[in-house]
Amino acid sequence: MIDLPDTTLPSDTTLPSDTTRLSDMTDDSDTNLTETLIRSEPLCEGNFLKARRDTVRMPDGSVSTREYIVHPGAVVVIPLLDERHVLVERQFRYPVGRIMTEFPAGKLDPGEDPWVCARRELREETGYAAEEWALAGRIHLAIAYSTEVIHVFFARGLKAGERDLDVDEFLDVGTLSDEALLDACRDGAATDAKTLTCLLWLQNVRSGRWTLDWHRAPNAGAGDQDSA
Repeated sequence: MIDLPDTTLPSDTTLPSDTTRLSDMTDDSDTNLTETLIRSEPLCEGNFLKARRDTVRMPDGSVSTREYIVHPGAVVVIPLLDERHVLVERQFRYPVGRIMTEFPAGKLDPGEDPWVCARRELREETGYAAEEWALAGRIHLAIAYSTEVIHVFFARGLKAGERDLDVDEFLDVGTLSDEALLDACRDGAATDAKTLTCLLWLQNVRSGRWTLDWHRAPNAGAGDQDSA
């Protein structure tokens, strides 16, 4: 159980004896929590995903196993059309058997820079190029069983162009107001985890609580046609 530093508890609140007051949320050196690798073995390998089983030593010295997916990483783009609207996609996601509403996204090619991937995915999937970009942060999507990390980008100064979808890619592109997207998340119409997290970023950026470091895209004046 963790009590965050800015949490104010009622005076009559009694905490468990093992409660820890969190002083640094970025500290990875807590040896009482760290698991160490003993050995690793492959379970299966697909076109771009791999599954492994690791034997690990627990903080108390006992031994356990961890099975997880090795993912190459990905990007997600929050394309700002204006002060109230964003660009979104709808596509069928086979593992959940549903058409999902989500922000443009895609996996990294081997050795690909996330900035390059973000520009490529936005242009290929939506046809839009952006004059300015900002890296907002990262999302670890499924920390219990996957190494996947998603780099979150904002894009603005959008210019329409031609899409360049992969041969097995079918999706629709549209616009939503921030409010409509928020309603869709509230009502369960939009359940994609990365899009829900991006909405948190979007709300805070729109309100001015969170700031971004914007950069002009390479070749922005020529339509940002660079790709990996």
